[in-house]
Amino acid sequence: MAIRPEHRDRDDVEFGVLSALADRADEGMTVLELRAAVDADIDRLEAALSDLKQARLIEVERNDDRTVLYPADEVVLGPDDVTDEEPSLLDVIRRRLGF
Repeated sequence: MAIRPEHRDRDDVEFGVLSALADRADEGMTVLELRAAVDADIDRLEAALSDLKQARLIEVERNDDRTVLYPADEVVLGPDDVTDEEPSLLDVIRRRLGF
């Protein structure tokens, strides 16, 4: 699955976490699975997870002895949100400038 455009400008590790979680949005991932999917040391991964949780872009579910992370609903593009049309250069510039 794809990540909404407004969340694609995060740093490499945070984007990697969101991307990995979006790919497995239904079943979620453990920290160990994320560690294998994202090219970052554990300290940087921990900081990214903290920042994403604080921004409410990930959800954490604790089941008995297992912690599973999921992307927040507003992070992942739904099937109705995906278009075949590429944004124009003007659209990209407007989005980057916040217009």
